[in-house]
Amino acid sequence: MTPPLVQTTMIDSDAALEQACRRWSTLPFVALDTEFVRTETFLPIAGLVQVGDGQQTWLIDPLKIHDWQPFAQLLENPAVVKVLHACSEDLEVFRCLCDTAPVPLFDTQLAAAFLGMDYSMGYSRLVQALLDIELPKDETRSDWLQRPLSATQLEYAARDAQHLAELYQVLAPRLQACGRTDWLFEDTAQQIEASCTEVEPELAYQQVKQAWRLNPQQLAVLRELAAWRESEARRRNQSRNRLLRERSMIDLAQRQPDSLQALARIEDMHPRTVRHEGARIVELIRQAAGLPRDSWPAQLAQPLSADANRLVKRLRQVGEQKARELCMAAEVMLRRKTIENMVREGWPNGPYQLPGDLVGWRRELLGEQLLAEVDSPVSESA
Repeated sequence: MTPPLVQTTMIDSDAALEQACRRWSTLPFVALDTEFVRTETFLPIAGLVQVGDGQQTWLIDPLKIHDWQPFAQLLENPAVVKVLHACSEDLEVFRCLCDTAPVPLFDTQLAAAFLGMDYSMGYSRLVQALLDIELPKDETRSDWLQRPLSATQLEYAARDAQHLAELYQVLAPRLQACGRTDWLFEDTAQQIEASCTEVEPELAYQQVKQAWRLNPQQLAVLRELAAWRESEARRRNQSRNRLLRERSMIDLAQRQPDSLQALARIEDMHPRTVRHEGARIVELIRQAAGLPRDSWPAQLAQPLSADANRLVKRLRQVGEQKARELCMAAEVMLRRKTIENMVREGWPNGPYQLPGDLVGWRRELLGEQLLAEVDSPVSESA
């Protein structure tokens, strides 16, 4: 049975938002959610911001709000816990609206993983598991910028905030009881810090998939293309792939077309890109291809060898064992990237050191065991 919807209030003026923020600042927590559109833009466009306290929900219309300062102060208020779920994109929305982030942040997806539920558990599945409520999926791809919003959209949005508050009321005491609340807040603080770090255009090439396959001369071409793509996408507020598809960038760096005709033959090259950006792309390739050797980027790290990956597997098992002991999701205990960094920096003959991104509770809990494992001989069965 679908539970009744709690009282819902629409906020569509600066005065109403300021008054609501004064109320919210007296609460121990607020549940936050956002609805946005991001089909062809670099930045998300907010269509609705939902706030809930378990007893009532509020729907903020961002198209009607001009002064976000009271809301920014709420987000930064250390006395009010902000409850969100899998919130990386929500953080971007808040950054766009009021240039700040919610602290302290309680992520219900992460809390569930700390309590032994599946890692990366979706919101609907978590609501079903903990609240025995089946959420409708009708509005997941809705147009949140249309006005007026439909009654179905408004109810969908309000229920999200309502049930998110209810999830917090279930998860927070359980997390506190097993002493992991500080672990969660430590992780979400790192998440917020990472969300505030923009990719430097000159380093964007390092994030292109399969870039490790390129030699330094080809990397020089990729570096220029990726830097242009990143800078232009931000400047125009246009999605990166609409400007230039990532899938085509490796091929561009390898084949280095010198004409629009050759550019059009690149795999996954959209005809729109050739028409509107083709001349600029060809010129960027020409300039980058002519750079002197001493300005080429260094070769990127290759994938780990089979032997190195066997060591990665052994280190993962350290984390998995500790997760079983504590009844936590293994994925949240020890991140694969952290292990790979540790192996990569010491392979093959050491010395091995704990990587810089192994910090806080994980370093304290696992650090000595990981160092002991890399120093131990490999068994015949390994």
